[in-house]
Amino acid sequence: MLQADYKIVKETDTKAILGLYLQAGWWQSGDKDEDLNIIAKIVANSFCFVIATVDHKIVGMGRAISDGISDAYIQDVTVQKDFRGQGIGKGIMRTLVNFLKEQNLKWIGLISEPGYENFYAGLGFKVMTSYTPFLLSE
Repeated sequence: MLQADYKIVKETDTKAILGLYLQAGWWQSGDKDEDLNIIAKIVANSFCFVIATVDHKIVGMGRAISDGISDAYIQDVTVQKDFRGQGIGKGIMRTLVNFLKEQNLKWIGLISEPGYENFYAGLGFKVMTSYTPFLLSE
């Protein structure tokens, strides 16, 4: 297992974070300056934004959104492809969950991409069988 450091941040290297979003397929490249500005706002305005670093290089991220009172949603958890399978994703998740529990948040949810169910189940998450996620279509 690779030794990584985990840190909760309100600002960080936006280029590295944009690179993670692009690699995960969650971002369509546009105006780079505007993209970096949006990334900075995502980091600053998340309830909790975690970065994972190896030798001071950002190799993973994850975040939670919440009102800080009733519940939290974890999203955007990803690790750079070369660093996957070495426990970094688990470290990001543990850092997020520990922080949320320290804030007395009891309801912590997420929506998994297909194929990652076992990863989240191994961290104590269960499938919400009586619920269906929805997304507003435009």
